[in-house]
Order: sequence, then structure tokens, then C-alpha cells
Amino acid sequence: MLDELSKKEIIDLDELVVALKTVSKSTVRRDLKILGDEGQIIMLRGGAVKLKSGSFDTPLNSRSILHIQEKEMIAKCAAELVKDGEVVYIDSGTTPFRMLKYLRNKRITVATTSTIVVTELEGSRLDCIIIGGQVNKATASIVGPITDNLLREMHFDKAFIGASGYDLVAGITTPDYQEANKKRIVKTNSKTCYVLADSSKEGKITMCKALELGDIVLITEHISEGLAKYVQHLIAEP
Repeated sequence: MLDELSKKEIIDLDELVVALKTVSKSTVRRDLKILGDEGQIIMLRGGAVKLKSGSFDTPLNSRSILHIQEKEMIAKCAAELVKDGEVVYIDSGTTPFRMLKYLRNKRITVATTSTIVVTELEGSRLDCIIIGGQVNKATASIVGPITDNLLREMHFDKAFIGASGYDLVAGITTPDYQEANKKRIVKTNSKTCYVLADSSKEGKITMCKALELGDIVLITEHISEGLAKYVQHLIAEP
């Protein structure tokens, strides 16, 4: 839906229903309310909406309704890389979070800065360490100096991090400098660092550079030929 809104300055409800094809009008109306409540869009008279401009991190509720099928494939692909006995870092973000359902029966230790991971722990075999710090309620992410200091003392077999965008020149980016710094620390202390990002984020650049493309392995469902030459990547399939 946000993709469609980004194509036009102003779009009305009926246009969105036509563009989204398989989505009902009531569902579109409901999701627009979510986006409006979170400040992602501006509601106009007559049912029209306008995408709010600015470089900021998309709230968790908005991200959870975007590119669901792609995120599910990516999360499953990432989880298959994890072996029993490993210590892994799971970043905040909707795609890394989706890994948890595929990791439930593995005997591993998960360290995370996501506040919503605990909802998936009941009945699982996972040992989990919630890393402390300041909670960003909109993104369900834990950040800040306390978080950074704790992460510097930890080492991971594999890290799975999210991103707001990735680009050949700009690398891995995020709108928040605290998130960017956190990702750099995790990468430094991980044997392998994976970035989980669907193809809608290719070519997207937000304010803060977190990592170079050469620092990571990208897991996505599709990658352009131009970018594929310059970044290690895995393609998630249904």
C-alpha cells in the first residue's frame, strides 16, 4: 500500500482498491487508518490520502502489513542457516522476528534487541537473552549506550539484522543513527552477518549508513543483475 502511495502525490480510496486488486475496500480502509494513526499518511477530504514525507523509521504496525509473503520466505531461508548449539543475534524488525517460528525447535541461544521476540518463546526450546537499553516503542527496538555496551561484550556465530534500504553506493541504511551504530557493533562481533530485506528496499536510501555491502550476506527474494555482482546474497524461494 505504501508503495502505491509513493507513486502519486494524492490517491483516493477507490484507486487504491483497484491498484491492490485482491484486497477488499474494508481492508484498505482499515490499513489506511493504521497508517494514519501512526503518522505515515495524511487523510484528506473525500477519502483521499497523501503519503507523509520525511526520513524516519516506519512504525512496527505499518511494516507488519507490508510484503508479508516475501518476508516469510526470507525468514524461513534465514532460519534454515541456523544450527543447534549456535549463538545467534536476532535484530528488531518484522522480518527477523518472523524467523522465530522456524527456530522454535532448535537448541540455540538467541540474543535480541527486539521487544516482541518474547511473544514467541513459550513452548520453544530456545534460550533467549533480551539485551537491555532504551525502548523505541514505535519500532519495538532496544537501542542506546547501554545496549551498545552490552553488545560489545557479546559474540555471535550468526547475526540476522534488518534494514530500511540497501544500495550499491550507500550500502545498508537506516533512518536512526542509534540503530546504525548497533548494527555495526553486531557485525563486528559476529562470524557472519546476514541482512534480511525484501526487494522493495533495493535502491532505497535512508539517512544513516550502517554497513557496507561487502560486510554482509544479503537474504532477499529477488535482486537486480547490477547489484548481484557486488554483494554476497542468498535468494529465498517459496
